[in-house]
Amino acid sequence: MKDLNHQLAGLGTTIFTVMSALAVEHGAINLGQGFPDTDGPADVLKAASDALMDGRNQYPPMTGVPELRQAVAAANRRFYGLEVDANSEVVVTSGATEAITASLMALVNPGDEVVLIEPLYDTYVPVVRLLGAVPKLVRLTPPNWDLPRAELAAAFGPKTKAIMLNTPMNPTGKVFSAEELGFIAGLLHKHDAYAVCDEVYEHLVFDGLQHIPLMTLPGMRARCLRIGSAGKTFALTGWKIGYITADKRLAGVATKAHQNLTFTSAPNLQRAVAVGLGKDDAYFAGLADELERKRDLMAAGLARLGFGVLPTHGSYFISADFRPLGFNGDDVAFCRHITEAAKVTAIPVTAFYDGAGAPGHFARFAFCKRDEVLIEALARLERLFGGRDAGATPPPLTQAARTA
Repeated sequence: MKDLNHQLAGLGTTIFTVMSALAVEHGAINLGQGFPDTDGPADVLKAASDALMDGRNQYPPMTGVPELRQAVAAANRRFYGLEVDANSEVVVTSGATEAITASLMALVNPGDEVVLIEPLYDTYVPVVRLLGAVPKLVRLTPPNWDLPRAELAAAFGPKTKAIMLNTPMNPTGKVFSAEELGFIAGLLHKHDAYAVCDEVYEHLVFDGLQHIPLMTLPGMRARCLRIGSAGKTFALTGWKIGYITADKRLAGVATKAHQNLTFTSAPNLQRAVAVGLGKDDAYFAGLADELERKRDLMAAGLARLGFGVLPTHGSYFISADFRPLGFNGDDVAFCRHITEAAKVTAIPVTAFYDGAGAPGHFARFAFCKRDEVLIEALARLERLFGGRDAGATPPPLTQAARTA
């Protein structure tokens, strides 16, 4: 029989599927996949329930219901001072992953190059290749994940069409600084390129830092497609409601990609997300504060057990070096070991690299779980590895742990 699509047929089962199945097999606490274990705000849930019964359940407009497009435009103005036309510059998608795909489809032609920053969300590289484009990988280095400016500049060239920029970044928890964003903006100007900005963790920023959309920098308004996610902002990942904000020219082509991917998304969920985006500032501040507290809980617990805890200033995730524990295998073996022996599941960080030579001694833990779940997970790891003071109250956070 004739070959199937080479790109898709050649993809293996994702490590997330493998580790989640292993977690189920062993009854493990799954800190691998990044989703909360509680539902989102009650008023948003009620809005979805009410909207389901109001008789508007047929196809909504392709670019999204007017209420949500207006809410996305208002949120851009409220949080970032961006003036956005809700009718021509907002596209509602079936989740941020579709938004990423639609945005790349809008930009690249076969043979174009797309700059990608490792470690990275695992859908970026396959989508770029499926579109016939060429990924140009630039690697950040732990523990601080500083932007390697010379390497990034070298990755740009005559064929560069776009960069994928994820900030706050999964899995590193890095929040790109104004200076780093300015350097990226300069490269986009120089090479007449675009940016697909994955900003799904935009409201999950810690340590007094500020999320700065690249789109807000001078000259970037017409070069960026900015992606947001109701799943991350409202702890409703199963709803799969995302949104693209872009200049009318870019949004128009992204809409055509969206038309040929999903066309539209559930109207009641869209209207409920519009309610959520209108919530007061206290909600958004409280969301970040609560997750920062959970980050600190997890960082202190892992540090007490002897892990080398890396800084994380945003997102759902914290990464830790397991070499101080004396484990001699790689990260895949380590994550399998703790799933089987401690009944706690994490994700090997090499899953977020495409190139060879990725660091093989880090595990990523999701801390977007209930406190009792995190505490039990740490207790299970402690029973496996022992602690510096087993069973004792965690010590006060060191400065390193505070910034972890």
